[in-house]
Amino acid sequence: MPDQLATHEVLNQPPPLVDFNAFELDVPLQSALERNGAAAHRDQLAVFGKRVGSFEALEWGRLANENPPKLKTFDRFGHRIDEVEFHPAYHQLMRLGLESGVSGAAWTAEQAGHTLHASLLYLMTQADAGTACPMSMTYAVVPALRAEPAVAAEWEPRVTSGRYDPRFIPAAEKTGATMGMAMTEKQGGSDVRANTTRAHALGTGEYELIGHKWFCSAPMSDAFLTLAYAEGGLTCFLVPRWRPDGTRNAIHIMRLKDKLGDRSNASSEIEYHGAWAQRVGEEGRGIRTIIDMVQGTRLDCIAGSAAGMRAALTQAAWHTRHRTAFQRQLADQPAMRGVLADLALEVEAATALMIRIASAFDAAQASDEREAAFARLATPIAKYWVCKRQPGFVYEALECLGGAGFVEEGPMPRLFRQSPLNAIWEGSGNVIALDALRALTREPGAWEALRAELGLAQGAHPLLDAAIDRIDGIRVNGVPAESEARAFVETVALALEAACLRDAPSAVLAGFCATRLDPDNRAFLHGAASASLDTDRLLARALPSE
Repeated sequence: MPDQLATHEVLNQPPPLVDFNAFELDVPLQSALERNGAAAHRDQLAVFGKRVGSFEALEWGRLANENPPKLKTFDRFGHRIDEVEFHPAYHQLMRLGLESGVSGAAWTAEQAGHTLHASLLYLMTQADAGTACPMSMTYAVVPALRAEPAVAAEWEPRVTSGRYDPRFIPAAEKTGATMGMAMTEKQGGSDVRANTTRAHALGTGEYELIGHKWFCSAPMSDAFLTLAYAEGGLTCFLVPRWRPDGTRNAIHIMRLKDKLGDRSNASSEIEYHGAWAQRVGEEGRGIRTIIDMVQGTRLDCIAGSAAGMRAALTQAAWHTRHRTAFQRQLADQPAMRGVLADLALEVEAATALMIRIASAFDAAQASDEREAAFARLATPIAKYWVCKRQPGFVYEALECLGGAGFVEEGPMPRLFRQSPLNAIWEGSGNVIALDALRALTREPGAWEALRAELGLAQGAHPLLDAAIDRIDGIRVNGVPAESEARAFVETVALALEAACLRDAPSAVLAGFCATRLDPDNRAFLHGAASASLDTDRLLARALPSE
């Protein structure tokens, strides 16, 4: 009787993808580190890669997103507390990332610290992207803090400590601190000069702020960098959650954002009701001061999007290797192989460019002016292109799973919801493309440094040589018009990605150039270009091993 009642046996379904080493399976990342002189970090990254690929960490990511933060404006007695409550999994993820060096490594590692940071954040994002946001801001705040030595002396040791202390108490009593950012307002958005928040001087370097911020990420951070108008103009301030006298600072969290993705991380709207603040940098130099932080978070947007694409490719590759259709594994079907190989090329290029820019950050920290100029221009170019490629990429990877990719029990819906975020954060498409044009005119040596990077790759492939010639032709006429900003940045980004792959295996460089740089062969969708790809070699680098 039981056999007669059985409706079916579950067959032809992939096993769960858990307990894998996200670093050791990532050949493109390993190759990029080697090409950029950062292979010394392999052992540390392998240890961290095992942690983020573990069932435990992946489960933390799921739980933190399925149980989003909750705002507690008042306690049960009616006292205003402005606290955000997180699921325990959030705290486990924060501890994992911070105590593994995601935020502090750039400033504490003996060599290639920014490259190590970008790699750690890239791996961390594959467990959970939301918690990577406060880790990124905590990393990126250091250069801005240094604009005010007294503030840096107090706060830099806290944000680089490599410790996670979630207690809501004054930062001086904690073992480590995290930092947030609050710049934009309702009426201005990216146009921060339209801000209306005002700063009233109290004494030497101390102010009270009155106003609002439309977007404040990670409101449970220990302090925030923010912008407000002082007597001397738009100025950068550090606003801690606690005042020096040990009372709560007058930062009111009005509500949490109900976001498309990034659900494990709290984002909020806040008001300053006479909030105590310290000036960071000179009055009237607020944008110039905080842009150093923005440059770091833009690097992390690149790393985060590269990671989101890598995570999606890993899921697609795993699924297609373990599912059969029409008498063959999906991964052996020619059409599917073409799609997967094309996706693999995208990840190769994004990862190579991310690591190259991170290495420029390292050189700039060592006072290499040419590399600093390169990073100033290459960062917005890469941020524009890599982040914009993510949503379409993740969708294509999701489709590789068919209907299974559209079901919330799996990871693909979360990856898809997350995918537009980095293209919007820290300057959306038009803003970032125009910023690249601005760097051409305002940053001495920026174009020369980037053109020199392209020059190193000349001769590597005829299609890359032709792309560089086209770029030179554009530059003959000076800086492109604003209406041409997107087209120019896209053209340069593709050539720069190819240049970063100049020492990659021939299957990678030739495949990338044929599908991205050949005007007669570029396709609108992944897997549609007519070029013949060495799918065996490309997929051997991309597919997780058993």
